[in-house]
Amino acid sequence: MGGKNKQRTKGNLRPSNSGRAAELLAKEQGTVPGFIGFGTFQSDLGYVPAIQGAEEIDSLVDSDFRMVLRKLSKKDVTTKLKAMQEFGTMCTERDTEIVKGVLPYWPRIFCKISLDHDRRVREATQQAFEKLILKVKKHLAPYLKSLMGYWLMAQCDTYTPAASAAKDAFEAAFPPSKQPEAIAFCKDEIASVLQDHLIKETPDTLSDPQTVPEEEREAKFFRVVTCSLLALKKLLCLLPDNELDSLEEKFKSLLSQNKFWKYGKHSIPQIRSAYFELVSALCQRIPQLMRDEASKVSSSVLLSIDDSDPIVCPALWEAVLYTLTTIEDCWLHVNAKKSVFPKLSAVVREGGRGLATIMYPYLLPFISKLPESITDPKLDFFKNFLTSLVAGLSTERIKTSFSECSAVIAAFFECLRFIMQQNLGEEEIEEMLVNDQLIPFIDAVLKDPRLQDGPLFHHLAETLSSWEAKADMETDDKTAPNLEKVLLNFWERLSEICVEKINEPEADVKSVLGVSGLLQVLQKPKSSLKSNKKKVGKVRFADELPESYKENEKCVSSEGENSEGSELMAEPALSHNCSDSTSPLRKKPLEDLVCKLAEMSFNYVNEQSSEQHLRFLSTLLHSFSSTQVFKMLLGDEKQSSTKFRPLEIAKLIQNNPAVQFLYQKLIGWLNEDQRKDACFVVDILYSALCCCDNNKERKDVLDNLTEACSSSDKHALVIPWLKGDILGEKLVALADDLCNKDLESTESSESRFSERWTLLSLVLSQHVENDYLIGEVYVERIIVKLHETLSKANKLSEAENNDSSVSFICDVAYNYFSSAEGCLLMPSSEDLLLTLFQLCAQSKEKTHLPDFLLCKLKNTWLSGVNLLVHQSGRAAGTQSTFLRLSALWLKNQVQSSSLDIKSLQGLLSAVDDLLNKLLESEDTYLPGVYIGSVMPNSSEWEQMRQSLPMQWLHRPLLEGRLSLNYECFKTDFKEQDTKKLPSHLCTSALLSKMILVALKKEIVLENNELEKIIAELLYSLQWCEELDNPTIFLTGFCEMLQKMNITYDNLCGLGNTSGLLQLLFNRSREHGTLWSLIIAKLIVSRSVSSDEVKRHYRRKEGFFPLTEGNMHTIQSLCPFLSKEDKKEFIAQCIPALLAWTKEDLCSTNGGFGHLAIFNSCLQTRSIDDGELLHGILKILICWKKDHEDIFLFSCNLSEVSPEILGVNIEIMRFLSLFLKQCSAPLAESEWDFIMCSMLAWLETTSENQALCSVPLLQLFACVSCDLACELSAFFDSTSLDTTGSLPVNLISEWKGFFSQGIHSLLLPLLVTVTGESKDISETSFQNAMLKPMCETLTYIPKDQLLSYKLPARVVAGQKTNVPEHLQTLLNTLAPLLLFRARPVQIAVYHMLYKLMPELPQYDQDNLKSYGDEEEEPALSPPAALMSLLSTQEDLLENVLGCIPVGQIVTIKPLSEDFCYVLGYLLTWKLILTFFKASSSQLRALYSMYLRKTKSLNKLLYHLFRLMPENPTYAETGAELSNKEPKTFFTEELQLSIRETTTLPYHIPHLACSVYHMTLKDLPAMVRLWWNSSEKRVFNIVDRFTSKYVSNVLSFQEISSVQTSTQLFNGMTVKARATTREVMATYTIEDIVIELIIQLPSNYPLGSITVESGKRVGVAVQQWRNWMLQLSTYLTHQNGSIMEGLALWKNNVDKRFEGVEDCMICFSVIHGFNYSLPKKACRTCKKKFHSACLYKWFTSSNKSTCPLCRETFF
Repeated sequence: MGGKNKQRTKGNLRPSNSGRAAELLAKEQGTVPGFIGFGTFQSDLGYVPAIQGAEEIDSLVDSDFRMVLRKLSKKDVTTKLKAMQEFGTMCTERDTEIVKGVLPYWPRIFCKISLDHDRRVREATQQAFEKLILKVKKHLAPYLKSLMGYWLMAQCDTYTPAASAAKDAFEAAFPPSKQPEAIAFCKDEIASVLQDHLIKETPDTLSDPQTVPEEEREAKFFRVVTCSLLALKKLLCLLPDNELDSLEEKFKSLLSQNKFWKYGKHSIPQIRSAYFELVSALCQRIPQLMRDEASKVSSSVLLSIDDSDPIVCPALWEAVLYTLTTIEDCWLHVNAKKSVFPKLSAVVREGGRGLATIMYPYLLPFISKLPESITDPKLDFFKNFLTSLVAGLSTERIKTSFSECSAVIAAFFECLRFIMQQNLGEEEIEEMLVNDQLIPFIDAVLKDPRLQDGPLFHHLAETLSSWEAKADMETDDKTAPNLEKVLLNFWERLSEICVEKINEPEADVKSVLGVSGLLQVLQKPKSSLKSNKKKVGKVRFADELPESYKENEKCVSSEGENSEGSELMAEPALSHNCSDSTSPLRKKPLEDLVCKLAEMSFNYVNEQSSEQHLRFLSTLLHSFSSTQVFKMLLGDEKQSSTKFRPLEIAKLIQNNPAVQFLYQKLIGWLNEDQRKDACFVVDILYSALCCCDNNKERKDVLDNLTEACSSSDKHALVIPWLKGDILGEKLVALADDLCNKDLESTESSESRFSERWTLLSLVLSQHVENDYLIGEVYVERIIVKLHETLSKANKLSEAENNDSSVSFICDVAYNYFSSAEGCLLMPSSEDLLLTLFQLCAQSKEKTHLPDFLLCKLKNTWLSGVNLLVHQSGRAAGTQSTFLRLSALWLKNQVQSSSLDIKSLQGLLSAVDDLLNKLLESEDTYLPGVYIGSVMPNSSEWEQMRQSLPMQWLHRPLLEGRLSLNYECFKTDFKEQDTKKLPSHLCTSALLSKMILVALKKEIVLENNELEKIIAELLYSLQWCEELDNPTIFLTGFCEMLQKMNITYDNLCGLGNTSGLLQLLFNRSREHGTLWSLIIAKLIVSRSVSSDEVKRHYRRKEGFFPLTEGNMHTIQSLCPFLSKEDKKEFIAQCIPALLAWTKEDLCSTNGGFGHLAIFNSCLQTRSIDDGELLHGILKILICWKKDHEDIFLFSCNLSEVSPEILGVNIEIMRFLSLFLKQCSAPLAESEWDFIMCSMLAWLETTSENQALCSVPLLQLFACVSCDLACELSAFFDSTSLDTTGSLPVNLISEWKGFFSQGIHSLLLPLLVTVTGESKDISETSFQNAMLKPMCETLTYIPKDQLLSYKLPARVVAGQKTNVPEHLQTLLNTLAPLLLFRARPVQIAVYHMLYKLMPELPQYDQDNLKSYGDEEEEPALSPPAALMSLLSTQEDLLENVLGCIPVGQIVTIKPLSEDFCYVLGYLLTWKLILTFFKASSSQLRALYSMYLRKTKSLNKLLYHLFRLMPENPTYAETGAELSNKEPKTFFTEELQLSIRETTTLPYHIPHLACSVYHMTLKDLPAMVRLWWNSSEKRVFNIVDRFTSKYVSNVLSFQEISSVQTSTQLFNGMTVKARATTREVMATYTIEDIVIELIIQLPSNYPLGSITVESGKRVGVAVQQWRNWMLQLSTYLTHQNGSIMEGLALWKNNVDKRFEGVEDCMICFSVIHGFNYSLPKKACRTCKKKFHSACLYKWFTSSNKSTCPLCRETFF
């Protein structure tokens, strides 16, 4: 098992392999046993041929498939599942030919795995099979026979997803028409497979008993049996009739097996169910065979009739019916009276044991199939049967389940009608059915309200109707009289039980309700059951309403009735409800019964005020409102006096018994105080009104009464009253009361409160024939009340709004708008709509509305707008108050500058909804008109543009994209209110959103509105883009636009914007500024090509004379113009520069403007004409001669005009660009002009530093520093070749005077600027000067820095050996490494970097003071850096401390953290530079200090959080083709101040650079840290270093040995780069020592190994000592191999000079502090290193000599 690598027996060359064993077996026996399973049968079970020779698989099948097929034979479920999914994917993706190779092996695998125990595997198998079929198609045919049996079983899988996957696969293979053919083709094989599974298999043959647990074996066996039975059924159903005969023998043998028949009694319900399904199919398809087995079939099926498993029941009853039908003599084989009927009776008595809905529909067919011989004596049999049925109804389960109850009742009536039909004329049975069954059944139901809800009354009505119909139609002499007699008997008995129920003073509520319900149903003969079974709800006839509905009639549901419904309901209410079509056999007895019950109830009400009887009476009168009933109720009473009544009423009372009853009885009942049952009385009132002849009579009666109700189904009776004043005023008062109601009321009134709102809602939303229920005046007044309340909503808090009336008002308004089709909106409702819209469009903070209310409000106003839009044509839309006012309100909202992002978002989404609704209008102009009314006019746009803060100008000015010579800034630079968006942004966003919605429907806009809006949107976006540090607020605004798809591309893509560019160009020419930048931005973003722009400036002269707009336009276009175009512009500018007066020099159309354009052309490097540049320089020199006062040299700028500042800025810009681009040599006077001007301007900057907050002065400072920087760069890059073309003394003048002048001005300026502002980001305009100033400072020469004296700065308690002026420089500059601006950090780093190599010498001079006396001497690197480092370590702990080592942190460029990390890494670079410049002895002391402070450990942990996982450069393909990829370790880091494109790589690259330096200069300390780190970190560091750093360092180390100029007296050193080896040969006199130093692959982490080469004249022990020493030096000293070798040679030399080893470390020179053994023992005179002795004493806790053990003094 798995021992493939063990030693094998001799001659056994290959490991054991079960596949090969099978192959050998096949060769010997001819075939491999084919049965899948573990049984011992081998007779005929080889359904699936096994593969001949496993090796063939390898040759025939694709290697990937081979692997998957092997995985499929594994036992692990997950492996199989994944393999099967992989198989399916491969079938889809691979070529058909490759997939076909798998087919020979698939059947065997499929047949086995389709029976797998795990259902997911089975499902995946079928899904994979489908993919295989789709790929190979008809090539599957040869394998069908071996697959089909298992495939059919899979389609009958008990796990539905697996079965449906198998069916899908089957349908994919064969269309429905071909399926019978396919089954017929494989029928024999299918039958064999299924028969074997049913008869021969056992759990132990299907699964391996050794490995599969018993429970799992049985589950699989039961599943296989179930599937086999169902598959047999499927086979029978699918086989064509002509194929059935050929399978007869197979079925005969199956049916002859006793094992088959036992499945009917199996303990597993799924097996029994499948068995009965198969029996049904057998009876259906091969009845003859079943008749032959009649005895087995009958007993198996009929004796199981009481099986009450829900899985088995449907299949069983189907089988029962098929058996009765197919086998006529089935009752000969079972005893019906003793075995079958008692079982059936027991089940029925128990209500079907929870299966009534399944079982009871089979009862009628069952009894209809019973032969008379079995049912004798009929009377007893049917009586018992029906009694059992009724008994089942009384079980608790049936009562609680409506569906089961219905099933029992339906079965009872079906059977009753069947028995009556069969036995009509047999009096005994007729009487039994009515008196003993039907009437007691009805009686029982009347007592139990749970059964009254069922369909019993409807079944009864239908039964009676059918009997009545037969009695009317039958011409047969006997049938009609018999049925009439049955009906007469029924009505007598029914009347008895009804009277009995009502004729009690304390009548039972349930019974009363039952009787009224029964009578209502019986009164309507045509109410068929079918309509009752359908979904109730659309239309209900008044007399069909259930009792519960009657009770609640007063508080009609808030949705209100469907208006069609209410019209339908009015009709029957007016006519007499007893339909004329009612059979006379029912009409007379029913009316008699009603009169009898009404009289009885009336008496009880009069005598005892019985509420139950009143309720019953109201229901009766509602259904049977006829004058006859009212006459009977009045009885013999005399008419009461009518003299107090109006004349019409008096007449009515005389003529109409109903009205008489109303006045004589009802009024009295109504006036009784606090009558709880008033609603019943009101119902009786309506019943009485029904008996009036016309509307006038009804109005008179109602006006005369005070109580009325507006329920919609009686609307037709009360129209005139509803429209009257009394009701109108009452409802207005109700609305007022509800709106002003304080909800601090008790819980009990809450429901009453909501009922009153519902009433209000009905009043507004119910319409009849497009008219309101009440007068329009009152509707208007109610809406005004609602509007007033809603207007106050935003003054409440959120908690108050939760409980306020707003929610109710929304419901009322929603219903009003939704139902107002065809009714024109009133002015007040438009006001209400506007307020709803405003509440939704404002921010939640302002309205204080909770979310659920906002959602309601939105739905409400949308329904209102919907009504408005669909109401009528264009006129209504344009005249709509809502649209006009909402547009004005929107305009005001966005122009008032009071919106934040959230508010604007809410506003936009509301407008989105509104416009989408408007687009549904038939009037296509509506959206366009609406957008037009929101659109500001030109002056409003201009005003909004003016109000945008001007800070955007900073960047274009600094970058030289625009020039300015006037002060247009607000003086205070405080940020605008950072929470509110400027109005221009809001307006452009709103209109863009509206356009975006409108354009989708291709709405045409007038007056070029589209172009104007896009232009303003571009203006807004450009403004945001140009700000130096846009607030989160503004970036959020831009992100919001992106999310909402409000972009230039989207807008242009939808509409015609041909005039947009012309519009932008005109505005640019007119106004310049941002408009010019927009055109440049469009060209850069490729939205517009420069050729398109070209069309708009064909004539260059058109731009002159220059205005600000023209100048800005040319400046913005410069980068995109061709050289020819630029030359034309320059040709226009040059003459203009020559002859200007002093005033003209500073004007836009003078020197300033033309020079600005010239500079813009120059900036794009398009002028290669040296003479031209020279000429301009000469012009400037002339200007200086003529108008020197224009040049701002060393003067106070506070009084200077912006025009002069502007022209100075352009001159400086020109000089900077000139230095970059002019290659022709200059005369000495020209150099003098440039350098003197530069220094003079710099002095002006330095003197006016306090004024730098003024933008133009800040710009002046930046440009003057730029010029100084360009000059410094120019002279820094001069080489011996280029100096020849310069004037003779120029370089010396530069170094001696100008360079010193620059730095003496700028260094103090840096200190001042950084002292004033602590935390200003590098990108802010106030810090713009830092970049050029700091870049200039990076060119400061070392000697100037060393000699420069800053104001003294001393730190108390600071230990230092450095001279004071240098210490001051360190103390001043070092803290700036923490400054918040990157340029300062980099400049300071460059300056300190020049200082670092000079500092170790001061410690070297004082080295003797750190003598051997100290135990472990340590010396701090420069204290200023180390104190800074401790501060930085704390900061970095906050930033990186919580992140595990090895997880890479990305630091966001220019963030606060970025500056901390940058400062920290730069500080370490300085410390390591300092370290590298130190001698070996000093290094030992410094490294001891670092070890004590653990600073290096912290650094290394941080580096492994900052270095990228893959530190390679992202380069182009051409560069990548080189052998070695460039990494951050091979490339030097250029810390540039101006270059910001590489900022994201700054920190990672710098971290790699620091790590590289650390490994190179402190290898021993890194090694120590690495060895002591935890395992995870250890591995990360090892992996990373070996992969990226070791090769670089090894190569550098070997190269340094090869190129070393260090000469050793008596020792030669050679290096071999390929093997990473260094060979050192030491010779002294006759002694020769050769050492080979081998660098490890993870150098310098791993140990360096020292091996011996030649050895002549040295003792072995001594030799070993020396090798150990060298190994120790190379491992523990922080330096290069050459330094280690030098130390070792020194040690050996001392040994030969006679100095003895220290007997503790066995070395002459101490490996760490390089001292000699000096401490001697007084007893044995041996000398030791003091550091070794100290360690000896502390570790041994003794003070004795290591050698002689005497006390050491």
